[in-house]
Parts: sequence; structure tokens; C-alpha cells
Amino acid sequence: MSKRAAVFAALQVNAVVAMSLVGFGAQVKRVEDWQIHDRNRPRPPVITPATSSTQEKAGQPPSDAVVLFDGKDLSKWVSVKGGPAKWKVAKDYFEVVAKAGAIRTKQSFGDCQLHVEWMTPDPPHGDDQDRGNSGIFPMGLYEIQVLDSYNNDTYPDGQASAIYGQYPPLVNACRPPGRWQTYDIIFHGLRFDKDGNLLRKVHITVFQNGVLTQDNVELTGPTAHKMRPPYKATPVKLPLELQDHNHPVRYRNIWLRELN
Repeated sequence: MSKRAAVFAALQVNAVVAMSLVGFGAQVKRVEDWQIHDRNRPRPPVITPATSSTQEKAGQPPSDAVVLFDGKDLSKWVSVKGGPAKWKVAKDYFEVVAKAGAIRTKQSFGDCQLHVEWMTPDPPHGDDQDRGNSGIFPMGLYEIQVLDSYNNDTYPDGQASAIYGQYPPLVNACRPPGRWQTYDIIFHGLRFDKDGNLLRKVHITVFQNGVLTQDNVELTGPTAHKMRPPYKATPVKLPLELQDHNHPVRYRNIWLRELN
């Protein structure tokens, strides 16, 4: 390794450590380094905020969002089996096609604010886990459960808004089947040093239909069925995935804001 490359690598590691110590979303410069009401402090960028959805119509994403589904096509998604995403696209939404396989974004993402709207079938079919089942996987590894949990009992860490197999939601905030529901997710991913040592675990916050259901929970590792896999060193960014669980769950108005 050249001297220049070594210096650059050291700077990268130091930056990761500093971010880990200061906290999520912190500026490089600490709060204590600024004078109170300092007029020289950088101004936040100006954006156009999102508009709220109704049951009849999806809202508009904020102006700085990466729009992953605009109501027209799945051009920003592919099948995990390879090739184009083969889920059904209809007016303003798309729908899981049984046995077509999960889909994932072409682009990779890490720390982010993620907005997803979903609907389970009406009339409902089945019960427990066999009722409106799907899932949202930031980085393809950490599942926020999608399920028809309206008058439908299941194991708590597998109901709607659960971090699957780890954290039940704080409350059941589900709407009836056939109604659009909203997840607003704050995702902070792993950080490792150059030697592969874990500096920061995954943290997730979830609002379902405007109600806090996961409060900055710290994950034990990737989610799995009846397993607790350990963390492994991964890239800082990986594709977002949506699960095919053989149920015709619908999605619309999916957008994401990267948190740098």
C-alpha cells in the first residue's frame, strides 16, 4: 500500500469511529464546537416536504427523495431470481405474484428514511402467518414484517410492524384489510473498522399509520425464521428487498431519503 493510500484508509477509519462516538445523524462538527445562535453555522438545505396520502390517492414524496415506485412501473426493481421484477403492476400500485420470488432495488442503500404504503387482501384469507404476509428488508437482511394483523392473532415478534423474530411492535396499529397502511422507517446500518470489528449495530425506528411501533431498537443481527444469525461484515449499502410470501399484498408510494 502506498503512503498516500495508507493515509486515506486511516482517515476513513477515523471518520467511521468519530461518527460512531458522536451518534446517528450527527454533523462532523460537534454541537459544542458551535457558538449558540451562531449565524455562520451552515443552513439546512431547503426541500419541498411530502404530502399526505389518502385511501384513494397516494401523496407526493419530498423533493429530495429517491422515488422507488411512482405508480407506473417496476423499472427500479429486479427479481432476486434474476431478470425483471415479475410482480403485477396496476393503477398506482403493484402486487405480489405468488412464486414469482422476492424483488429488490437496482440501487443500493444504507442509512435512510424509508416510506412504504401497503395493503393486505380483502376479504382476508387464512389466519396466523398465512394471512396477508410479506416483508420489507432494508439491505435485504433485516425484516420489518408486513401482515394482516387486524383481528388476527400470531406470535408477537411476527405480527405487522415487528422486527421479525426479534421485537414485537409496541402496539398493534393495523387498519382493516383492504385499507392502505403506512410504514415510515428510520434505518441505521452496521459500521465496521478496517479489521472487521463491529463499531455499531443496526438500529431501526418504525411508525405505522403515524404511530410509533419500534423505538430505535438495536438488532441482534439479521432477521430469520427461528434463528438468531450473528452479524457479518457487509458493505455499507445493499439493495432493499420486498418479500414474496405467496400472498397478493399490494404496495404503492415507495420512496427513500438517504441519511449521510
